[in-house]
Amino acid sequence: MKKAFLFPGQGAQFVGMGKDLYDQHPEAKALFEKANEILGFRITDEMFNGTDEGLKQTNITQPAIFLHSVIAAKCLGNNFAPDMVAGHSLGEFSALVANGTLTFEDGLKLVYQRAMAMQEACQLKPSTMAAVLGLEDSKVEEICASITSGIVVPANYNCPGQLVISGEIEAVNEACEKLKAAGAKRALVLQVGGAFHSPLMKPAEEKLAIAIQNTKFSQGSCPIYQNVTAQAEVDPEQIKANLLKQLTAPVKWTQCVQAMVTDGAVRFEECGPGKVLQGLVKKIAPSSEIA
Repeated sequence: MKKAFLFPGQGAQFVGMGKDLYDQHPEAKALFEKANEILGFRITDEMFNGTDEGLKQTNITQPAIFLHSVIAAKCLGNNFAPDMVAGHSLGEFSALVANGTLTFEDGLKLVYQRAMAMQEACQLKPSTMAAVLGLEDSKVEEICASITSGIVVPANYNCPGQLVISGEIEAVNEACEKLKAAGAKRALVLQVGGAFHSPLMKPAEEKLAIAIQNTKFSQGSCPIYQNVTAQAEVDPEQIKANLLKQLTAPVKWTQCVQAMVTDGAVRFEECGPGKVLQGLVKKIAPSSEIA
């Protein structure tokens, strides 16, 4: 029976995240304290005792979710024995540390640089994202392509009938109206900092390129199914390239899960805050075992 371990992305955060690990596992406490040292501030204060508003800041959210996810995997000890891994957006970095492609330190530094670069890109142009429910992917793609008031693109293929679009505010609003007119059950603008996984993240991609090129990627213990290709990847150079493209390209989560099932995954286990990915897997591959 093949096992896949999954790692969540932005949006899974909650106040108190990781505190149980910190209190119960000496190894976890040591890693959290090492993270505080690397980042130069006590992110654990924000995670354990902060506010919802504080945790929503991209430069806090991304390293916080990364830390919770990676440390949760490490605390599983010998029970963490994946045949394959995948992460939703930010979660790819967690997955790459968990399978040994990246070290804990390098993974955290890259995530923090990514978060800062994305936050800066968000400030360059007002932008947003919207969740679209109840329409075929092809219809959403067609409507996005028809919008002329600005950039709007499909960003997250989360599961059948649930797609997130991303782009300039006016264009996203126009797309939402057209999508509802076309029969979408909902087209709801999200409370996010900007247009992630769209061409508007190009400035962030340029900044992250240098950091990724200067970081050592090793051969992982198992394949990672990456958002950009929805295919198993093991080659460190290819993984680097896909990780960079991910900032401006859509997250093909539905396709990743389908590919893992095709390649033999029977059991899916989520590592990190929340159970969002478990819910998506149930919709993508209902016969799978989920933990």
